[in-house]
Amino acid sequence: MDLDLRKLRYFVAVAELMHFGRAAERLRVAQPALSRQIRALEEELGAALLVRTTRSVALTPAGRQLLDDAGALLAAAQAAQRRVRRVARGRRALVVGFMPGLVVTPAVRALAAAHPDVHIEVRRIGWDEQAALLLDGQIDVGYLRRPFPDAGLSVLLLASEDRVVVVAEGHRLAAREVVTMAELAGETMIHHDTHPVRNVEEKLELVAAGQGVVLLPATTAGFYQRPDLVRVPVVDAPPAEVCLAHDATRRSPLISEFLRLAVAAQARRRA
Repeated sequence: MDLDLRKLRYFVAVAELMHFGRAAERLRVAQPALSRQIRALEEELGAALLVRTTRSVALTPAGRQLLDDAGALLAAAQAAQRRVRRVARGRRALVVGFMPGLVVTPAVRALAAAHPDVHIEVRRIGWDEQAALLLDGQIDVGYLRRPFPDAGLSVLLLASEDRVVVVAEGHRLAAREVVTMAELAGETMIHHDTHPVRNVEEKLELVAAGQGVVLLPATTAGFYQRPDLVRVPVVDAPPAEVCLAHDATRRSPLISEFLRLAVAAQARRRA
């Protein structure tokens, strides 16, 4: 029995909304048709996925497990569709994603020289989309910065680097040559999970406005030099890890070659 992706999408909508009516509206299908598809999925799997009453919907243990697995399955299917459509347009292609401050040019140039028939695209990515863009096929290989969720990814540590704290000009630490993590304990640290920011630029705007400080990899902070901000090395901060990653389910000679070239380029930079 093959798992029907359409039925799986229907199940995910119901499981996320916990309401057949609202799920049917999201999917733009009739509610009775949605209910039939969910029952058919349960029959195919041989397991009850939902507990239904006249007033509520709840997941069974089997339903919770399927919901946990469904995201990766649907993302993989969508990624495959994107890659097939890209190839169908007539040229082999590789999309390389990179976090701000990371240099991808040497490896890209080396691959372009070895494969002039391959169209190579580079794309800047943000903190909150690093893994997602790989898993849904929008990028093929990424230069990522930890932390990121690595489930479903093949990850190779490329480099480690020091961190700096970025403070506003006039901040109590702005004149220091170095600081420690203990000295930052009383500061408001700007993070993605505590502030509504999407990228480094927005973080730095908050720092410049005096709303906090931000801990950044040294190369990232150097990439965004501003006269109203000061970078101070943090001597005991954990190192910032730079990784190369790709979808672990893919077997692509082109990706493997790019990884080899990227590692060689990094070794030359360290030499």
